[in-house]
Amino acid sequence: MKYQTRKKALILLADGTIFYGKAIGKEGSAFGEVCFNTGMTGYQEVFTDPSYFGQLMVTTNAHIGNYGVNNEEVESDSIKIAGLICKNFSYNYSREAADASLEEFFEKNNLFGISDVDTRALVSYIRDNGAMNAVISTDVDNIEGLKKQLAEVPNMEGLELASKVSTKEPYYFGNENAKYKIAALDIGIKKNILRNFAKRDAYIKVFPYNATFEELSAWNPDGYFLSNGPGDPQPLVEAQQLAKTVIEKNLPLFGICLGHQVIALANGVSTYKMHNGHRGINHPVKNLKTGKGEITSQNHGFAVNREEAETHPDLEITHLHLNDNTVAGIAMKNKNCFSVQYHPEASPGPHDSTYLFDEFIECLK
Repeated sequence: MKYQTRKKALILLADGTIFYGKAIGKEGSAFGEVCFNTGMTGYQEVFTDPSYFGQLMVTTNAHIGNYGVNNEEVESDSIKIAGLICKNFSYNYSREAADASLEEFFEKNNLFGISDVDTRALVSYIRDNGAMNAVISTDVDNIEGLKKQLAEVPNMEGLELASKVSTKEPYYFGNENAKYKIAALDIGIKKNILRNFAKRDAYIKVFPYNATFEELSAWNPDGYFLSNGPGDPQPLVEAQQLAKTVIEKNLPLFGICLGHQVIALANGVSTYKMHNGHRGINHPVKNLKTGKGEITSQNHGFAVNREEAETHPDLEITHLHLNDNTVAGIAMKNKNCFSVQYHPEASPGPHDSTYLFDEFIECLK
């Protein structure tokens, strides 16, 4: 029945290109930067990952929703993507552990999506022309009006989004009698990072994006962590200042994704917006210290300037992305500080890189 009543919908890209499909559930419009994720599984974790805030997510896997949703498989308290674009949306699901359908999850989170799209053509177009702003809408007869609204959506470059997803008040995670204490700056933190720390006998206090070193250090932690998150790292001056202070005092510091970029900026190494970013769960990375390869989960649209990192006297590049040789990890030569551009906590994705959490715990000792 749903298939007969579904409304026609479109995707309008910032350069005027249009793709058509059908609305999933409700009618309306959603704006954001269009990007794609190549993962075959893990759609629920992707949709709830704060790093995707403000993005229209194109999923390259042909079927989305076929295994429903599970209340435990979330990376934050709500859906963070701006909208979904997919090929086949499954209203029915088959999985013992599912709590509800993806459609019900979208309704609860008031999310608008569009399916029956030629996602192969769309992804191919983004790959060639780069990630750009777009609108998905059921207002198919109002293209000029949509173009005007779309022109007012800010560009991801220079956009500070951490404040939109960060906790408002500090909170604790894990066992308060754990051996180690970690102060984490929430610039878009995923739950599985906290689970990975807690599993390694650490108690975590999570602080808002603009918390100062004084606030974090007052808790007397054994180490400091800068989380993943959305948007451009350059406007995050408070986080950069925090990283500078921790580095100056030579306290243990670990960063993931946006946190990695903040650590680079704190060292005077610039970041840049990538043509279309890395988003998926099978990205190959080489650990330059061990010579081993890792299959990794990635989600970022910005990267660290490789040339500047290579010539920086205090930094060494520890990991490289094998598809395009971009910087995937750095460490400071004489300080207790390292970071990676990818997601060792995965969720979704492989667990090749969880050793990085063990390395950080070793730093705390």
